[in-house]
Amino acid sequence: MQDLENKIVRGDCVKLLGKVKEAFANLIFADPPFNIGYEYDKYEDDIKREDYIHWTEAWMTACKNVLKPDGSFYIAIGDDYAADVKMIGDKLKLSMRNWIIWHYTFGQQTKNKFARAHTHIFYFVKDEKDFTFNDHAVRVPSDRQLIYNDRRANPKGKMPNDVWDEFSRVCGTFKERQGWHPCQMPESLLGRIIRVSSNEGDWVLDPFSGSGTTAVVAAKLHRRYTGIELSGEYVRRSRDRINACKNVGIEGEVKHKWTEHLEAELKWLYHENKVPSDQLVGDNFLLALFTEKFNSRVAGQTDLFHPTEIRDRLMRMRKSAKLGPLRGQPVSRRARKAKSQKSLFDSGVAAE
Repeated sequence: MQDLENKIVRGDCVKLLGKVKEAFANLIFADPPFNIGYEYDKYEDDIKREDYIHWTEAWMTACKNVLKPDGSFYIAIGDDYAADVKMIGDKLKLSMRNWIIWHYTFGQQTKNKFARAHTHIFYFVKDEKDFTFNDHAVRVPSDRQLIYNDRRANPKGKMPNDVWDEFSRVCGTFKERQGWHPCQMPESLLGRIIRVSSNEGDWVLDPFSGSGTTAVVAAKLHRRYTGIELSGEYVRRSRDRINACKNVGIEGEVKHKWTEHLEAELKWLYHENKVPSDQLVGDNFLLALFTEKFNSRVAGQTDLFHPTEIRDRLMRMRKSAKLGPLRGQPVSRRARKAKSQKSLFDSGVAAE
């Protein structure tokens, strides 16, 4: 097993995992080729449908065999084969907990049909009663907290729903974009999956490592990782990407020193929070909620960074255009609507 730990290796995932004699992965994230004609380095993404389905069952079986009894298995797939992945999951006796829709900006534009702006993400577990699910690690402030200041609000926030619209596709102009791989997952999306379905020190497997995003985020979040990739060029570049990351490693700890990764974490939470920066930095209550969630997420404690420091960081990032555009309806606009409904809440009617 040491040949796979904290490594990105070159090879066919079906063959390589078939040689493994014991289950080692606590979490598997798979983003296989969608069989829609992408130009990869060492893989032909346009094969007969029946051959693709047969291959999908083969790699899903190989992954299940190395997944620990309490492990979780996420699969990203396009429309054309989503139903097939679900059926294969049923055949393999995997328990599906969620059929997630990742709805993103910068979708593929079309002329003769509606533009495609989503990907399916299946969330399976091996045992429906025994699995890791760290809800505290992915909760976000609720409208009851952000808008209504409702005393009935859960102080821990709410769970995200199964339509994820906080994560944009990684486009060519993004700083995160590597440029040498045709389809790159956003680190923020992998951050949510790895946080909720694994613990520090756990082992994360990506059988189609590609640009290395899963391994990079796993390392940043102090998990062990294994990436498997057919292309030697992608393997080499992914290793370089990990080596270039600051504060990566299972032994790392968050200190009071601000790092590049903490800046990324701040941006991720900002987009999940969906509160415009001008409102966030100008409202002490909202800023305190945001700071508490940020500290809990990056260090498991609530007093690592002070709200004034987080405010200053947000303002600097906004000034330098590092925050990026915020998706979703601004809270300020919804707040105007909330005023017209105030009498309903005063009378005890539940918030939306």
